[in-house]
Amino acid sequence: MSESEKIHLAKTSESEDLKKIRHTTSHVMAMAVQKLFPKAQVTIGPWIENGFYYDFDNPESFTEKDLKTIKKEMIKIINRKLPVTREEVTREDAHTRISAQNEPYKLEILEGLQEPITLYHLGDQWWDLCAGPHLENTGELDPKAIELESLAGAYWRGDEKKAQLQRIYGTAWQTPEQLDEYKRRKEEAQRRDHRKIGKEMGLFIFSEDVGPGLPLWTPKGTLLRSILEDYLKREQTKRGYLPVVTPHIAKVDLFKRSGHWQKYSEDMFPMMAESQEEKDKEIGFVMKPMNCPFHIQIYKSELRSYRELPMRLAEFGTVYRYEQSGELGGLTRVRGFTVDDSHLFVTPEQLDAEFMSVVELILSVFKSLQLTNFRARLSFRDPENPSKYLGSDDAWNKAENAIRNAVEKVDMAHFEGIGEAAFYGPKLDFIFQDALEREWQLGTVQVDYNLPDRFDLEYVAEDGTRKRPVMLHRAPFGSLERLIGILIEQYAGDFPTWLAPVQIRLLPVGDDFVQFAKDTAAAMQLLGIRAEVDLGGDRLGKLIRNAEKDKIPVMAVVGAKEIESNSLSIRTRAEGELGSIDIATVTDRLVKANATNGNF
Repeated sequence: MSESEKIHLAKTSESEDLKKIRHTTSHVMAMAVQKLFPKAQVTIGPWIENGFYYDFDNPESFTEKDLKTIKKEMIKIINRKLPVTREEVTREDAHTRISAQNEPYKLEILEGLQEPITLYHLGDQWWDLCAGPHLENTGELDPKAIELESLAGAYWRGDEKKAQLQRIYGTAWQTPEQLDEYKRRKEEAQRRDHRKIGKEMGLFIFSEDVGPGLPLWTPKGTLLRSILEDYLKREQTKRGYLPVVTPHIAKVDLFKRSGHWQKYSEDMFPMMAESQEEKDKEIGFVMKPMNCPFHIQIYKSELRSYRELPMRLAEFGTVYRYEQSGELGGLTRVRGFTVDDSHLFVTPEQLDAEFMSVVELILSVFKSLQLTNFRARLSFRDPENPSKYLGSDDAWNKAENAIRNAVEKVDMAHFEGIGEAAFYGPKLDFIFQDALEREWQLGTVQVDYNLPDRFDLEYVAEDGTRKRPVMLHRAPFGSLERLIGILIEQYAGDFPTWLAPVQIRLLPVGDDFVQFAKDTAAAMQLLGIRAEVDLGGDRLGKLIRNAEKDKIPVMAVVGAKEIESNSLSIRTRAEGELGSIDIATVTDRLVKANATNGNF
């Protein structure tokens, strides 16, 4: 299929038609479930970006076979062309009706709703609390464009202390062709799944004994992390960044002063205190959820002169956030992750130039990683919810204008995300779209006038007065864990040569050639090339198959002919057989790939 013929799959949030289709389909599914399983109680059934789900409390566990039965019942409901009608009722009327149905979850949902209370009916047989929107008739749904996808467990209100429910995921589209394309992409996503590829390539593992959301990096995975870290450290050194290292825990008071405790204490790992009295008084330590308060302390340890600014402090700092277990997902959503964090302390006059320099660094990083399909989100505060944010209107306006001016100056594709700002300042977030049109936030740069105020930061200006610096928070990668997960899926494990944990594998075709292969690999390693030798003693065909399976970019066959000519018979994953190439040339090409962030 050509690019011009490619089927675009809109997200639910982008299409009012899809909202109506998926809301209506979720109600049809819930009606079908309650007809087939009369004891099932409904809870919530929202649309999600690629479909919908409904959570049920049912005495019996649903099975994959049940999904097929439910789908058949849904088709019957669709074919009956039941009208979908909206009814506005009083809270008291809704309470009476729900009580008569013995639906305790609906009663709890009702408590949190503001009037008017609206119900949506499918014919005169089934209804639920809902704000809509919906289609006018179930007959407008196309059964061939609907799929019930999977079963999962869920907790009521996402609280692990509350009832465990059963969730049915589904998807619905306007046409069967869209559903087919969605299923194709889903299969491709499974093929690219970084959890599967990462395990096959031996990059990382998860252990139940350690705990969910806490990846363990193997030697090859650690090497991949180091390659990325070393690359960014080199780029930062060129731009005057200063490395720092900070602890993994700190006093709660530090995060109270920054405002993180007030805003995010539920997302921090439980506080550690030496006594119950200390815990009651909230005196103790927590695992750090971010690095900025630590870097502030380093800045504040001395009175700074304007001559020292901008001061750029950089750290690959591991932070910890308590994500609900149901929200964890491989490397892309974890509880412990490493941020390529830097905090820049600048004078107000330096702000625009430093912001542009950070943007240029992020764009350079994306170019090296071949991440080209992205756009910028101007993550601003929501003026309707001022209590979510710290600081004055003037500070926020200045910060947002600095971000807007920067993206307009470089003519970058961008959009505004109202309500996406951090609580202390607006952000410029880089949203990457992968090969399957999924979006991920990677790099970010944030303008912050508020934390310098909260921590009373100063510098001595040229006229001898003390003034307040502005902070920039920036992370080109975002987090190493998420970035690596995305890169694995983007490349399907076929990393470019400079990124590959093993760049070249030498394949001796017999025991007589092993020492030559080892000596050659050792010479390459001295030049920074990640070379290894396959010592399995298998036939050549299997050696090649194993290297292909391990996604090694360059394979080098070593036999009598190669030793005699001081060459290697080269095969690459990208180009196949390249024939005999002398060792010096192979080495030079690998060294060049490392120096230029390129391929062999």
